[in-house]
Amino acid sequence: MNLLLAEDDAILADALSAQLRRAGFVVEHAPNGAVAEYLLLKQNFNVAILDLGLPMVDGLTVLKRLRAARRQLPVLVLTALDSLDDRVAGLNAGADDYLTKPFDFPELEARLHALMRRGRPPTASAALGDLVFDRDTRRASVRGEPLELSPREAMLLDLLLSQRDHVVTKEQITQAWAQDGSDNSGTGSIEVYIHRLRRKLEQSGLAIRTVRGLGYLLENEAAAA
Repeated sequence: MNLLLAEDDAILADALSAQLRRAGFVVEHAPNGAVAEYLLLKQNFNVAILDLGLPMVDGLTVLKRLRAARRQLPVLVLTALDSLDDRVAGLNAGADDYLTKPFDFPELEARLHALMRRGRPPTASAALGDLVFDRDTRRASVRGEPLELSPREAMLLDLLLSQRDHVVTKEQITQAWAQDGSDNSGTGSIEVYIHRLRRKLEQSGLAIRTVRGLGYLLENEAAAA
């Protein structure tokens, strides 16, 4: 579950990022509105937390530009602005939920999960090339034939599919594995699992491309050629 946290308070951002990672999220932090806008328009996230009082570009402007770009990402506004007018302005700008500071983390987490359930498509399956992957069960098939995947291979494939057309970094992979309770593998083991997954996807019409110095990209073999 990839989450963007747009928050300029460094202390709050660090504490909240740590809590969110323990709750199973892969967190990308934006310290100002300009960075938040860039990331929201260039990367894929499952949900975003957006402060309204961001420097450089305020959160309300970021939200309006996001919706103008027709991005349907679930957005929770988290702000100290608690007047009725502020709430109405945030919701009218395109926020899916509005929570004021101070807040309790369990409520924030529950609201995030509710937003993602609300925005989830009727099927949790992803299809690319000849591959079909069920995100709920983490089962994959190629042309109807089951594909045997270890838990880590399934998690890696899920991450690559969720970030389709975007590079998945080694840091994102290690974070995802750590949140699954297996944080004792260094980045050296990533290449091993990438190699195994590549071999298993040979008949799927898909390829995992290594983007030197950045990470990995899942794409159709025709595009990779």
